[in-house]
Amino acid sequence: MTPSPPPRGKVGESPLILGYAGLFPQVAALATCFFGRDTDVGPMFAFAYAALILSFLGGIWWGFAMNGGRDQGRIATLAVIPSLFGALLILLSISHILSLGFALVLMGSAVMMTLLIDRRLVANDIAPRGWMALRIPLSIGLGSLTILCGVLCALSGS
Repeated sequence: MTPSPPPRGKVGESPLILGYAGLFPQVAALATCFFGRDTDVGPMFAFAYAALILSFLGGIWWGFAMNGGRDQGRIATLAVIPSLFGALLILLSISHILSLGFALVLMGSAVMMTLLIDRRLVANDIAPRGWMALRIPLSIGLGSLTILCGVLCALSGS
């Protein structure tokens, strides 16, 4: 007899509120990029925060994989990609292979691309109900703010 999968759960109000609060640091970074164009504090903070959140998203997927359901190996493999990609962008940026502005644009794009994996997790009944209602605005929001920081950074010559 095959055991039934664990219940999927549902995204509640608290994660929605806390998720939106998670956009505030990137709004602050964008403001710093705009008003403090003579310093790299804003772009560096934006880059670090986006890398942190990208890694966090991979950690969430890792948690889904550890549920022990079908496709555990595939999901676990996908879960490490955000951290590895973020680390690669950090390396390329600090070694001046990529400009900070371009690295920010790539990081923001990567944050938005996580929605493709989230959509598959929902389609395969792995993510909780309401997952995309949480993930779409947060990924588009953080990704867009990060890309804007990259554009401002590039325009200021950083």
